[in-house]
Amino acid sequence: MKLLLDTCTLLWATLSPSTLGPQARAIIADEANEILVSAASAWEIATKTRLGKLTGAEHLEANYIETMQAAGYTPLSIETEHALRAGRMTAEHRDPFDRMLAAQAIALDIPILSPDTQLDQFAIRRIW
Repeated sequence: MKLLLDTCTLLWATLSPSTLGPQARAIIADEANEILVSAASAWEIATKTRLGKLTGAEHLEANYIETMQAAGYTPLSIETEHALRAGRMTAEHRDPFDRMLAAQAIALDIPILSPDTQLDQFAIRRIW
């Protein structure tokens, strides 16, 4: 199965795997799954680290690309189609990073691995 990690799940998977539930850990550990990580998550982690809102993630931010490669995650670029879709979404969710992740999941027709129930308003398949 191909799926997209939301930023929260990505942070937990890389910084505190025991925080993940057993189903999320199993999905991520299953080598048959292709785990995508969006450029939006890199952007969010870098932004929040710079602003001091994501303490403990400085090493991850500084070594983001290498960490994603070591984990075997597949990078997902932000395409113009994704940006337009995210901007056009009428759901009330105001977080631009989550809107982008939802737009990408919809465009690729894949589920997103996230504990965030607010993503449900985008009518995407959310696994947790």
